[in-house]
Amino acid sequence: MSIKLNHTIVPAPNKLRSTTFFAEIFSLTFDGEQGHFTSIKANRDLTVGFDNRDKFEPRHYAFHVPERGFEAIFQRIKDHRLLYGSEPFAQENMAINRRNGGRSVSFCDSDGHVLEVLTRT
Repeated sequence: MSIKLNHTIVPAPNKLRSTTFFAEIFSLTFDGEQGHFTSIKANRDLTVGFDNRDKFEPRHYAFHVPERGFEAIFQRIKDHRLLYGSEPFAQENMAINRRNGGRSVSFCDSDGHVLEVLTRT
């Protein structure tokens, strides 16, 4: 049996701001609110939704991307002047992880969620 993640809901104090940020960093299209949640299609199998929450524990979301995609996303991270790091628990050392022949970088969104972009799983 094969299992694929279909969607996830990211808690945020301001779902519109969070969705817009996510769309900008990952160069995805956000077409506005559609019902209770805001959402973005990350790929043909995964939708990332956002919902307003006053209180929540920050989460870690990791995204596997091709090398070319990594370069573009990393450039947008730098363009937004975001702190980034080589590990999910070291998001501010301004270094890229290069283990296993790939690259990864972690950074926080404005809500404290750790976003990780990696080229090798």
